[in-house]
Amino acid sequence: MKTVKIMPCLDMKEGRVVKGVNFVNLRDAGDPVENARFYQQEGADELAMLDIAATLENRKTRLEWVEAVASVIDIPLTVGGGVSTLDDIKMLFDAGADNVSMNSAAVKGPGLIEAAANAFGSIRITVAIDARRNERLPSGFELVVAGGTTRTGLDAIEWAQRCESLGAGVLLPTSMDGDGTRNGYDIPFIRAVSDAVGLPVVASGGAGKLEDFSEAVIEGGAAILLAASVFHFRTLSIRQVKEHLHEKGIGVRLS
Repeated sequence: MKTVKIMPCLDMKEGRVVKGVNFVNLRDAGDPVENARFYQQEGADELAMLDIAATLENRKTRLEWVEAVASVIDIPLTVGGGVSTLDDIKMLFDAGADNVSMNSAAVKGPGLIEAAANAFGSIRITVAIDARRNERLPSGFELVVAGGTTRTGLDAIEWAQRCESLGAGVLLPTSMDGDGTRNGYDIPFIRAVSDAVGLPVVASGGAGKLEDFSEAVIEGGAAILLAASVFHFRTLSIRQVKEHLHEKGIGVRLS
């Protein structure tokens, strides 16, 4: 039985953790270092930190944020936001990231995925795939970029398959329709991605109750469960989530 991992996510803006609904209406959710330390103590298996404004503001992820968070944890840290070159990736690794997530730049230049995988190893390269529903596309899901603000006209599932072929090690699909709503993960989208590839898939966007987490594994095929709002605002604890998954017969690290 595979072991499913829990990954809190620090969405970063102006040095603070923030959380919105559908990527807008942001609320302050605390200090990143305090949150990172707390989540490791709570039993998080991994941590994500996404600079949500980097691409929109045409800049790189703030390295000092990465260094500060990496200094207080020893669980794997995935960092994303404004990643567009191999130099960007190397700087993030040097700052303490274990894995790097790319999105808009990979869509613009898919060769970045292949080059990064060759340079640093596939397992360290995550591709985030943001999508909205669009029935005109074969899968019904359209790839969007720039924090969900720009439609691409590309089929998100076809893009997921291409990412795998280019050497991505992990895929992180997020439904823009569900992000921050706490109405549950977009199971059809996660399932479509997990059925289309052989890579670990991160469920992201919309977790609100315990059942959402088990459904993402059982119905969606997710290997990693990312959540933000329910952890930041203490609606649920990581321990509660893990105990629920264990009760459902899903492998988790409880210690």
